[in-house]
Amino acid sequence: MAVKPTKAQKKVAYDAKLCRLLDTYTQILVVAADNVGSNQLQNIRKGLRGDSIVLMGKNTMMKRSIKLHSEATGNNIYLNLVPLLVGNVGLIFTKGDVKEVSEVVAKYKVGAPARVGLVAPIDVVVPPGNTGLDPSQTSFFQVLNIPTKINKGTVEIITPVELIKKGEKVGSSESALLSKLGIRPFSYGLVVVSVYDNGSVFSPEVLDLTDDDLVERFALGVSMVSSLSLAISYPTIAAAPHMFVNAYKNILSVALATEYSFPQADKVKDYLKDPSKFAVAVVAVPAGGGTAPAAATKEEAKKEESEEESDTDMGFGLFD
Repeated sequence: MAVKPTKAQKKVAYDAKLCRLLDTYTQILVVAADNVGSNQLQNIRKGLRGDSIVLMGKNTMMKRSIKLHSEATGNNIYLNLVPLLVGNVGLIFTKGDVKEVSEVVAKYKVGAPARVGLVAPIDVVVPPGNTGLDPSQTSFFQVLNIPTKINKGTVEIITPVELIKKGEKVGSSESALLSKLGIRPFSYGLVVVSVYDNGSVFSPEVLDLTDDDLVERFALGVSMVSSLSLAISYPTIAAAPHMFVNAYKNILSVALATEYSFPQADKVKDYLKDPSKFAVAVVAVPAGGGTAPAAATKEEAKKEESEEESDTDMGFGLFD
């Protein structure tokens, strides 16, 4: 018969496992495990099996192991994990893509009933329709001010009703009604609250960023650097094109105000002396196509010929 390990031996084994995982993995997801059952957690472990390992435990034990391991190895980046271990949390060590791992974790959510005293994580709306309850159950709806009617011997809800608002505690009446209706409004699973990557800690919202979002944020950063550089006259790569253009404008202004000139300024001076040289003849083309100008030219030519013929007739009439 196998001897069960003592509590001290379990702590030593847990400490050794956590230290080994810290040395092996550089990416860690800190997940909240509120209202997550053991069976659900086991399914999550199976879904992540391969490149990821889920480790749960008491916060005090994890903090102690991390601090001792950091002192033993001289690697202080592990200490960035300590402030994240608050509440009912666990660690997911992974070598795969962090976003894909978080998506897999999000799949394993289980519906849960609205228990009395539970703080609602979302708004709960009771949809209209037949409830299947007999008329004797109308007292529940009356207490909660839900409009109903009797239809074919059963209670029917007339309009959708916002039963519980997000952040409110579930009351006994709301819990009993949702239970009778068979509605399990809440769903629970592991929720990623922080991402640790080789010493750096960031919010899980970063995982939802796309390439377009990154390009937009990078462009915004470049524009801010450029604005700052121009404001303090400090040259940077981002501000260099603007500085060259501004310098060219200043030199051009000096050239126009004085006798000094250079090839680029000569064109501007010529334009200011005689703008008509740079005028471009614009021919209006109708939307129908390009045949209209040619047709108009032919009509004008015919008109001129007819005028010439009329002048000739008047010049050689009966009075000659």
